[in-house]
Amino acid sequence: MDFVSVYIREQKRYTKKELLTMFRFNDEEIEKFIRELKSYGILKAVKNDPKQKNLTELFEEDIEITDDTVSNEELLYVFTFVGVITFGNRVLKCYPKYITTEAPYEEIKQVLKVLNKYSASEQMVKMFNGAENKGSFNLLSVILYLMRDYYDNGIYSNSEDIVEINGEGNIIWNQTISDGFAIINENKPYYVELFTQHSIDDDYDYFTRLHKAILTACSSQLDDAGLLGLFEYDALELSEETPEDFGETDYVLYRIQSELNVQFNTRRQLLLKSIYAYISQKKTLLDHSCVSLFGTTSFNLVWEKVCATIFDNKLTTALGRLKLPVPLQEGYKKSIKLIDVIEKPQWSAKNDAGTIYTKEAQDTLIPDLIGLYNIEGKNMFVIFDAKYYCLQMEENKALRGQPGIESITKQYLYQLAYQQFINDHRFDVVKNCFLMPTEQDTIVDKGIASLAILSNLSLEPILVRLLPAKQVYKHYLEQTLFKVEDLSL
Repeated sequence: MDFVSVYIREQKRYTKKELLTMFRFNDEEIEKFIRELKSYGILKAVKNDPKQKNLTELFEEDIEITDDTVSNEELLYVFTFVGVITFGNRVLKCYPKYITTEAPYEEIKQVLKVLNKYSASEQMVKMFNGAENKGSFNLLSVILYLMRDYYDNGIYSNSEDIVEINGEGNIIWNQTISDGFAIINENKPYYVELFTQHSIDDDYDYFTRLHKAILTACSSQLDDAGLLGLFEYDALELSEETPEDFGETDYVLYRIQSELNVQFNTRRQLLLKSIYAYISQKKTLLDHSCVSLFGTTSFNLVWEKVCATIFDNKLTTALGRLKLPVPLQEGYKKSIKLIDVIEKPQWSAKNDAGTIYTKEAQDTLIPDLIGLYNIEGKNMFVIFDAKYYCLQMEENKALRGQPGIESITKQYLYQLAYQQFINDHRFDVVKNCFLMPTEQDTIVDKGIASLAILSNLSLEPILVRLLPAKQVYKHYLEQTLFKVEDLSL
C-alpha cells in the first residue's frame, strides 16, 4: 500500500495549506487530522499574526491556544510531539526542536532508541491513546512492543518435560530409588540406571506458531510503512503462516484467554495480552484509521532523565554512600538522601487555646540533578538543571528561548539550600549550570545567567552549556558517563 511519509519539526509553525500539501489531504481529511491530533495534545494552534508567523519555535511566552470558533485559515499549527505517528497511510516522523536539518534520518533513529530505552523501564504497553479503553487503539505501540520483546526474550514457548534413563538432565532421585536397580557395595547403593529429566520446547505449540506468524506480520507492516529501518529492526521471516490461518478471531481470542488463565509469568502475561489486542483489532498499520503513535509530548522529561543518568546524579543517594571530601559530619543521618537535606516549609498557627502548633509541608525545592566530582584535586559540588530549550543568544539578535525568571531564582536557591551541607563537608568549588541540547558536535559555552540581588549573597551565577545531543544520547544508550571536565565549569 502507498503511504505518505513526512518529517515534522517539533514546535515549528505550519499553515493549513502547508499541511494539505505535505500530507496530500483533501479538506475533509485535514479537518479530521487536526481534530484527532489536537484531542491527544499532539497538535496545538496559535493565531496566524505577523509576530507568530515569523517565529520558528513555540516559546512558552508565545503559546496562545485559540478558540475552536476561529477559522482554520487564521491559525498556525504546532506539533508538540517527538516520535512517530501514523494516521491511516500517513506517517509522521517528528524530531526534536533543536534539530534544524529538514530530513534528519540518522538523528531521529537515535532519538527513537533513546525513547525506547526511556519507556522500556515502565514495563507496560500503551495500547490506547487517551483514557484506557476509551481512546483510539494504539496499534503502532503494540507492534513495537512485540518486536522489542522478541529481540529481548525470543519466541513464546511452552516446554515439555521428558524423563530419560541416563540422560543429561537433572537426576530424579525419588524415581531412581523406587524404580531403579541398585548394586550394594560396602553398604552403599550404586545405581546402574539413573532417571533424568529435561525440558524441550514444543516448536509445534499453537502459541509458538501464532507468535511467529504475528511477528512476521508486524515486521512486514513496519517495512510497508518505511519504519523498519528507522527503528533499526531486521526483517523477520519466522513463519509462512499468517495470523488468519489460526482460526476465526473469536476462536483465537478464546485460546489466548485460556492460555492466560494458566500462565503466571509476568512477561508471558504481558505478551499474551498484547497478542490478544493485536488480533482483536483486525487492522494493519496503514489501514488503521485512528491515530497511532510512539513517542512523547514531554520530551523535556526525557532530556532530564538522560542528563541525570550520564552525569551520575546523586540526588537520591543516601548520605552514607556519598564520597565526600571529609567523613559525614555530626547531625546528618547516613540513611537520608541528598534530596532530604533541603528543608521543607514550616507552617505555624495558634489553636483556640493560644498554643502555637506547626505543620510541615511535603513539597519543597527539588533540583534536577546534583553531581559530586573530584577534578584536578578539587572537590566540586555541581547543581545542574537540564533545560530543554533552544536558546537564542547572539550579539545582534534579541534574546529568546531562555529559561524564565523562576528557573533562574530556583537555581540560586538550590545552592542556598545546600550551602550549610557544602560548608560542613568542605567542598572546594560550587557550580550552578544549565544544560541544553544542541545539534552541534561540540559543547558550546553560552556564558552565564545571573541576577544581581542573589549574586550579592555570594551565590554562584549560572553557567550555560549547550551539549551535543548525539554524544549525550550515545552515553545514555551505552550506559557510560559524560566527562564533566569537558564542560569547563
